[in-house]
Amino acid sequence: MTDDEFLHPNCESDTHRPRVSRRLLLAGSAAAGVAATAGCSSDTEGETTTEPGSTQDSVTTADTVFVFNTGDRSMSVIDVSSDKVVATHDLGLTASFPANQYAPELTDEATDPLWLNVDSGVRAVAVGSLSEVAAVETGSGANWQEVTPDGSHLVVSAREPAHEQFRIDADPNTDSFGSVTATIDRADEGGRGDNEGPGPCDVTIHLDGEYAYVPDLYGDTLTVVDIGTFEIVRQVDVAPVVGAAAAPWMGTAGPDGERLLVEHNEGAAGTESIWDTTDPAVPEEVGRLTSDDGLGEHPLTSEIGPDSAIGYVFTPGTNDVTVLDLDNGTVTDRLDVGGSAFVGTWGPNHEKLYVPVQSSDEVKVIDHERRAVSTTISVGSRPYGATAGLIRPTEGALESEQSPRENLQRQLSETGTTYCIGNCACGHQL
Repeated sequence: MTDDEFLHPNCESDTHRPRVSRRLLLAGSAAAGVAATAGCSSDTEGETTTEPGSTQDSVTTADTVFVFNTGDRSMSVIDVSSDKVVATHDLGLTASFPANQYAPELTDEATDPLWLNVDSGVRAVAVGSLSEVAAVETGSGANWQEVTPDGSHLVVSAREPAHEQFRIDADPNTDSFGSVTATIDRADEGGRGDNEGPGPCDVTIHLDGEYAYVPDLYGDTLTVVDIGTFEIVRQVDVAPVVGAAAAPWMGTAGPDGERLLVEHNEGAAGTESIWDTTDPAVPEEVGRLTSDDGLGEHPLTSEIGPDSAIGYVFTPGTNDVTVLDLDNGTVTDRLDVGGSAFVGTWGPNHEKLYVPVQSSDEVKVIDHERRAVSTTISVGSRPYGATAGLIRPTEGALESEQSPRENLQRQLSETGTTYCIGNCACGHQL
């Protein structure tokens, strides 16, 4: 697979327009058996889903994981205590990289937002009603975002063609909630080859909430942004070890403030770097892992355990999750998840890691204490992104049905798509 195929899989090179399934169109006459995707063809049948926002003020207090199904733009709601799906809710949009680093602890009121990457920007839905409460267009179809630990700011990386950083007011209690408060235009930095910018790809935020780390896919740099002043304070050149370019593209800051993992689209199989962030403004690379060290193929994203001693790297090229000892900088295990898993999220108590497996319509639950898959949960069609919270809408609010005609219209719509690296980017225009 070439780099272009991995960044833009299944796309028609000339238009990037959705491929509408003939089977879907035929099903419209019967308004039954409909299956569609966020721009991709799928053989997985859609589930009956629900209408958002039916009980705006009624919520259930419970640790919850939200899984976004790219196949039918629905969301599966998982109860953490039982590891069962309580409902699959029709949002009419989907997200591949929702903000999930600090979101689980910040979503404890009905009006608290879940931030999602949708179409050519980011959107927020209120966790209590799942209704849209904010939307920002970025000028790019490839967006990543993360909320600061205090919930005050959302930092966004908008890759090509925008090559821009955004800071957005993420506090729903302010008058300026959902508005852009600062930007950094990075296009003039240029990028490798014919790329017209450095390709800011992903964003992760240090525990102190003062600094954001941005891996630059086409700039081969790790950029440090001061969130308060919203200025670049440092750029670290990242050297390749197995390929022509280091191509850093994803990153995760550890909960102890001293570790950072960065994924690289480097060489044929990808690499993983470990960084020291004891001085958060001056990150230093302390190790790089390759397939020769036991790393799985195509590392895409990662999560770090609550003790910051263990890292979990999602390696969809080998259908597994690579487990790292961060103190020793070694691979200790590879957990088979039975298909392509690109991202994951911790439950609110950080005891279990939830891993959507897009190719099997499942979520694998990894028990952190045992470093093993403990449960498999069936969810909606082609799950990709996930985040968590402390509350959710009541089951009654999640159970109201959408008419077959509305369901068909939604699935045929070209809106509500999301950009997925490695799988199912077709139909999503950058």
